Amino acid sequence: RLLRYVVIDTQSDPASPTCPSTEKQRELGALLVKEMLEMGVSDAHLDNVVVLKGEPDDPKLPAGSLDAIVILNSYHEMPMGDDMLRHIRASLKPGGRLVIADAPQNDADFDAIRRIAHLDEIVRFYRSQVGFAVEVYDLRPQAAAKIEGVIVGHRDLSGDPAGYVRLDLGGRSAFADIADLCHKLYGSEYQRDEVVRHHTRGTHEYLISKTVLQADCVISVPKLKTHKKVGLTANMKNLVGINGNKNWLPHHREGTRLTGGDQFSEDTLLRRAERASTALFKQWFPWLGPLRPLVAGRAKAMGRRIFGDTNVDTVRSGNWYGNDTTWRTVVDLNRILLYGDATGGWHEQPARRFLSVVDGIVAGEGNGPLDPRPRPTGVILAGSNPLAVDLTCARLMGFDYKRIPMLHRALERHDLPLAPFSYRDITVCSNDPAIDGCLADLSGPLFGFVPHFGWVGHIEICGDLHETRALA
Repeated sequence: RLLRYVVIDTQSDPASPTCPSTEKQRELGALLVKEMLEMGVSDAHLDNVVVLKGEPDDPKLPAGSLDAIVILNSYHEMPMGDDMLRHIRASLKPGGRLVIADAPQNDADFDAIRRIAHLDEIVRFYRSQVGFAVEVYDLRPQAAAKIEGVIVGHRDLSGDPAGYVRLDLGGRSAFADIADLCHKLYGSEYQRDEVVRHHTRGTHEYLISKTVLQADCVISVPKLKTHKKVGLTANMKNLVGINGNKNWLPHHREGTRLTGGDQFSEDTLLRRAERASTALFKQWFPWLGPLRPLVAGRAKAMGRRIFGDTNVDTVRSGNWYGNDTTWRTVVDLNRILLYGDATGGWHEQPARRFLSVVDGIVAGEGNGPLDPRPRPTGVILAGSNPLAVDLTCARLMGFDYKRIPMLHRALERHDLPLAPFSYRDITVCSNDPAIDGCLADLSGPLFGFVPHFGWVGHIEICGDLHETRALA
């Protein structure tokens, strides 16, 4: 057996941008997998994912080699998009497809996104100059029209061209242990009956993009920020984008802790009055018909004056450390990404690979995710497990993962595990010695991010501030 290995020339090619860098290295890998299977290692396999080191203007893909390229939720992260697309086009086979797709939040203006990213100009250029069709898709099946945050209408969209898949976690959902409280769930819109209908009587289902579920590998490129409902957002929270209908995603439970809710952090007379008046508004608002756009802004402004501004200092809608709902949604979506099948079934082992590259060069602190303060750190993090990378993000931000349910609850034992490891098993490999080594052994709050005001004083690691200039 050893003699079969040593005759294979596995020397790396320093000029190759890929890993493995030679076909001989892949040949050795295939041989090792065969040997391990014969020895009884049932999950040994060699995937078809090749890691490439690209440049800001060139992904370094082999010319004329690919059937299709999908740029999902990440074109806006490419600082030299025109040059990148030119090189991507050259890497496609004759008849190959180039798809730019996004799934923004339900009230996002996709036409504005197309305009800001110059997508229509790109489509016209490639069609007229080289006779090539760049495909651009908004993966949402429906968009909401809002005025001052109040929904005044909807319009249907074509959505994911591959369609959507219902995936029901049932008793394996993170909501299974609060089944008696699911009638209080609130989604992304004021019509609560939809989100409750998909999380009731043992059913906990999500509408997932089939394009995502058909992928062998998912690459996530999130921005590192604080978050009002789960503490921080990187990989795990980023997966709300794989769900087609945002109103199937529970965001909070109506009421206060005393009544089984997590909408408000306090049970005061003012909050009770707010909840009662809001319920009344939501009941009669749909009946206003064409008058809704005229009323929405005035009603929202009056509510801010009386009850406070949720973007400044008032906790509502589950935007605080006591939110016991959104973390469950996030954990469910991560299990779906790893184990869900494009036919609606489940795998007992992870069905696809995951690669994360977190952009923390200029991160966001304070009122994230939509209105954070810029926080320059110079950090880029990468890894192959979304939970491990997010635990590392939290530690670098100076947050205690044990105080963030999205993280510490995701470490728990489960039939569909997100972490076949413990916190102490995570090792950080960095060019900065201060954060190189076992994650659990790092000291101090490191970057010491300021949390969202609803989380201040509840997730920070205490200790002397240790600033670092790491490229993690």
